[in-house]
Amino acid sequence: MGRLAVVLAAVGLLLAGCGGGKHTAATTNANGCVTVSAPAGHSRSAPKPATKLDAKLTYEVTIATNCGSFTIRLEPAMAPNATASFASLVKRGFYDGTVFHRIVPGFVIQGGDPTGSGTGGPGYTTVDPPPASAKYTHGVVAMAKTSIQAPGTAGSQFFVVTAANAGLTPDYAIVGTVVQGLAVVDRIGKLGEPNGAPTATVELEHATLRTSGG
Repeated sequence: MGRLAVVLAAVGLLLAGCGGGKHTAATTNANGCVTVSAPAGHSRSAPKPATKLDAKLTYEVTIATNCGSFTIRLEPAMAPNATASFASLVKRGFYDGTVFHRIVPGFVIQGGDPTGSGTGGPGYTTVDPPPASAKYTHGVVAMAKTSIQAPGTAGSQFFVVTAANAGLTPDYAIVGTVVQGLAVVDRIGKLGEPNGAPTATVELEHATLRTSGG
């Protein structure tokens, strides 16, 4: 399926330097991560949000993993439906206890599937066709989709670009950009085989949403 298989088929310095969330620096390994067992995957569902995010507010999602934490600033103007969905799933704890099931060094890290199989989702989809000018550069966060779904289709699976430019066509809804902890993302991005198989378990332990402005 090649490098385009980003599809479904396929706070602070301490946390940035060690496992975040429930772990401590004393238990980190050579990768800068805490060694954890893979959580059991299982199907989850959530209601589709009926309202969009307030354009006057700033929304940031912090994801704590066993390799550290990173923060995503959501961009509702880029994908109003997908960002509303992403924020809603975070608030519901949908992502907690899931894994990055696909890690392609120098390309992307992909997570958000509650089953861990690469085929799961929240039971609904949204659509936000990206502009033709959309670029998938280092730190950009976008939603994964199957090759047969319309451009901008999104469920719960997302990917973070670790390449300078992933070279993807404008088919994936962009929901935000990593504004803190990009070094953690890059650390996670080294823990995979060229075919995307992770070489270590990276757990999304807990995601939190912070709103400011107005």
